[in-house]
Amino acid sequence: MDYWNLKDKKVVIIGGSSGIGLATAVAAAKLGAQVIIAGRSQDKLLQAAEHVKQQAGNVIEFHVLDNRNESQLKQFFAQIGTIDHLFTPGAAYVRGPLTAERDVAVSCFEGKFWPQYFAAKYAAPYLSATGSIVLMSGAFSQRPLDGGASYAACNGAIESLGKALAVELAPARVNVVSPGTIWREGQEGSARGEHFKEYEKLSLLGRVGFDEEVAHTVLYLMTNPFTTGSTLFPDGGYLLQ
Repeated sequence: MDYWNLKDKKVVIIGGSSGIGLATAVAAAKLGAQVIIAGRSQDKLLQAAEHVKQQAGNVIEFHVLDNRNESQLKQFFAQIGTIDHLFTPGAAYVRGPLTAERDVAVSCFEGKFWPQYFAAKYAAPYLSATGSIVLMSGAFSQRPLDGGASYAACNGAIESLGKALAVELAPARVNVVSPGTIWREGQEGSARGEHFKEYEKLSLLGRVGFDEEVAHTVLYLMTNPFTTGSTLFPDGGYLLQ
C-alpha cells in the first residue's frame, strides 16, 4: 500500500495561508490532494494560493474565514461539503503569567482551543469514514516554562480533545500534532529571535524546527490508517532535554 498518497482526497486547512498550514498545503498538493485553505486575510490567501501553485503546480481553493466565529465555521463546512482530511493550525492568542489580565488569560482558549473544537464539530458530519482530523497544540503542554499557565492548559486541553474525538468520531481518525518552537523569518534581533536562541539550548537537536518538518508529521497523521488518538511531538527533543 502506498501510504504517502493523497490523490483526489479533499484536504481542508484552516490557517493555511502561512507558516505550518501553508507548508502542509504545499506538501498535500504534491501528494495529489485537492487542497482547500481558509483564513482571515484575503490578501494572504491569494499569496498562499500562488505559492502553492508555484511549488506544487496545483490550483487550490481558498475561503475567507474567521475561525473564531462559530456561525462562519458552520456555514463554511456546509458550503464545501464532504471532506477527507481537516487540519486546524490557525490560531491567534497572547501568552502571559497567572497575574496577567483576563483577556490575556482567556486568549489562548478563545483563539486556539474553541476554534478547533467548533471546526471539528461542524466538519464531522461531512468527514469521510476513512478520513481524519489533525488538531494542533504545542509542546508547552508537556513542558511549560514560566509565564504561560493558561497557554499550557490550553494546549493540554487540545491534546485531551483529540483523544476524546478519536473515540467519538471513530472510525474516522483524530490526532494532534504538538510542535516545538518553529523558525520565522525576520525575527533576528527581536524578543522572539532571542527565544529562538534559547530554544536551541532546550532541545536535544540544538535548533528550532521548520514548517516543513511539522507538515511532514501532519501528512503522516493524515495518511497512516492505523494511527488515531495520538499526539506527536516534532520538537527536536524539547521534552527530553
